[in-house]
Order: sequence, then C-alpha cells, then structure tokens
Amino acid sequence: MAVAQQTFDQLRTAGLADVDPQIADLLGRELDRQRGQIELIASENFTWPSVLEAVGSVPTNKYAEGYPGARYYGGCEVVDEIEELARSRAKELFGAEHANVQPHAGAQANMAVYFAVLSPGDRVLGLSLDHGGHLTHGLKVNFSGKLYEFHHYGVSRETMTVDYDEVLARAKEVRPKLIVCGGSAYPRTVESDRFREIADEVGALLMCDMAHFAGLVAAGLHPNPVAHCDFVTSTSHKTLAGPRAGFVLCREEHASKLDRANFPGMQGGPLMHGVAAKAVCFGVAMTEAFREYQGRVRANADALAATLTERGHDVLTGGTDTHLVQLDLRRTEWTGLAAQERLEECRLTANRNTVPFDERPPKIASGVRLGTPAATMRGFGEDDFREVAAIIGDALQDDADLDALRARAVALCDEHPLYPGFGGYTTFVA
Repeated sequence: MAVAQQTFDQLRTAGLADVDPQIADLLGRELDRQRGQIELIASENFTWPSVLEAVGSVPTNKYAEGYPGARYYGGCEVVDEIEELARSRAKELFGAEHANVQPHAGAQANMAVYFAVLSPGDRVLGLSLDHGGHLTHGLKVNFSGKLYEFHHYGVSRETMTVDYDEVLARAKEVRPKLIVCGGSAYPRTVESDRFREIADEVGALLMCDMAHFAGLVAAGLHPNPVAHCDFVTSTSHKTLAGPRAGFVLCREEHASKLDRANFPGMQGGPLMHGVAAKAVCFGVAMTEAFREYQGRVRANADALAATLTERGHDVLTGGTDTHLVQLDLRRTEWTGLAAQERLEECRLTANRNTVPFDERPPKIASGVRLGTPAATMRGFGEDDFREVAAIIGDALQDDADLDALRARAVALCDEHPLYPGFGGYTTFVA
C-alpha cells in the first residue's frame, strides 16, 4: 500500500517495504552490492548481525543528554544501564581508567579530546596526512587545521616507517601541547611507548588515534596504547567490527574535562541505539572467537602482502603489522585512481591513497589502500587472499580479461556468502 493511502493507525505498525518501497529497494540493492563484491577498503567492515539488531532498536526514540545518573531528561533509567555497560566493557577491554562512548564518529572522538585540553591556536604535532595521517590530524580545511596550529612529522624515505629521531627533533622544534600518533594509512606498529618518551621530553600530552587497529589491540595482536597515552581515540566499526561510531579512553585525571568537552561542549543527546550497539561490540571483542577472527585478519593481510610482492608489485614498507596493505604504484604506469577503477570493474572494492612523497594529488594518488577485515568476516582464508592478490595482479595488466577476473571474484563471494540468513527488509510485526 502506498504511504499516501495509509491511515495513521496503519503507519504505526507498517514496515519499511510498505511505507517506502523505494528506500527498501535501494537498501536491498546495497545488500546485493555488498554480497556480490570483495570488500577491500581498510576502513570498512561487515558488522555482526547482533550489532545490526541493536542499531535498529528502540533506544533511537530516547533523548538522554548528559551522562548516566545526571541526565537532563526523565525516563533514562534503562539507557543509563546501557551506557554504563558500554563504558565498563570498553574500560575492561582496553584496560582504561575512563571511557566516553558518546562520540558519534571517530572525528568527533578526536574533536572531544582537542576541545578538552587545547585552546584555539595551540600547537599540535601529528603524522603528516600524505604519510598516512588522518584529516582530523591537521588538514587545513578540517576543523583541526582551522582551530589549531598543527605541525607534522613523516616517515623515512628509506624505510617508509616513522623515524622516531625525527619525531623527537620536530617535537623539540615545535614544542607542541599535544602529540598525536596513529593514522589511517600506516601499515606498521604504532609504538606508543616511544611517543610517550618523546612527549615527556618536551612536556606534551599524548593522544593515540587507534581507529584502524583497535580490534588488533583488543585481541592482543598490537601493543595497547592505553598504558602510554593520556587519551586514546577510536572508531568502533573498522577492525572492531561494531557500529559506525566513535569512543574515547583516557586517564582518570582527564575524565571530567573530556566528558564536558563532549557534552555540552560538542554534542547534544547521544545516539543511544548506537551506544547499545557499542556495548554489544565491546562484549563480542572480549571473546575467544573475536581473537580468532583478528588472528585471521592478520594472517590474511600477510598473505595478501606477500603474494602481491611475489608477483612483482611494490608494497609500502615491504609488508604489514596490521590489517592494512598499501600498494605503491609509482614504478608502474598506473595511478591510484585508475587502479581503483580497474579493480572495481573486477568486483574488488578498494580506495586510492597517496603514498609518502607522492607527486600526484590526493584525488589521483599513486597508491591503493587494501584491508582484510571485511572479507575475513565473510570467511576468506589465506588461500582466498592469495587468489585476491592474483586477481589484483592480473587486473593491473593492459590486456586483462575483465570478464574472467569478475568470474573469479564472484566465485569467491559465492563460496563465502555474506549474511546468508538475512532476507531483506520486511514488514514490522506489531
């Protein structure tokens, strides 16, 4: 029945397909798209069905400005328990003294830290964006670059990894109030203990953005930055495989400032359905099954990097310590954009990315960023990722047989179906 023909009483219990068949169709098509291609974007993942259920749940109806036990609305007794559970699980999972689970996204998580301890114009030192940093680490057109005086360190031209002597030299030169470590396209271990030493030497606070590798930290496969940092920010949807959202961990001495910076300083009412989904995510991340998943993510990344290298492709830093593999195309005729488009023709979804010392602009770039969490969630193993690497290698040939390559990618998808029990969007049952 068309929505214009439905009565108020019918709308109160109608499902999406009845109220808006156009959106229901688009959501179904998006599900088909995800099922029918190999997702290699390092910042994306397929979340658990339990998280999808929590995201679509009734706390979306509830305003809860403030924090548990100190809300500005009535009727918050249940969502207080939800948020407390999410906070306690986050603290337990990462060994943190304090957690704020209200930030809507990773950018807001970083913003909350900046608002907590910085004033406009304060100096900050972070990883250069074209060397793997994130836009909230000082991009001129981003709020971070507009409000604060960001300075940057980079990677070594010889090793393509962070040169900690250079970081120390830059820190002594800049004398920042805050140092930021971590990034969005850095494939090696972030040594937060060494950043701590540098921060202490120049009297700076230290923040780690672990958005990309938080799942590996939770599983014990990457050093935990919490012990060394004043603040640790993250998303919950990358390697953690939770909802699209953010959170912040910090030392108790910063808790009050952080919470006030987030609310009322930055956000209004939290998205309590998202907070519920974060609680589910943190709970799952405490399990042995999750640790097994993260182990597969790491093994698959190594298999992908090694096979690409064996086929003569340049992989930034020669491999990876995380879920992320950066393909360096500078010795070829391919740009990052052209490679991304070619891979998409073969049912492989990735994203172009600058490489350190790239001479091409970011919209073109000379690299392709690849990640293993999403396909691993589907059940891909090391042999499957060796086949993925082979498809990539064959695709980046002038005489590539695109039909044959698509068939190989589809065969992998068919072998590892995504959400096999999910039938789409049906009518709500009152």
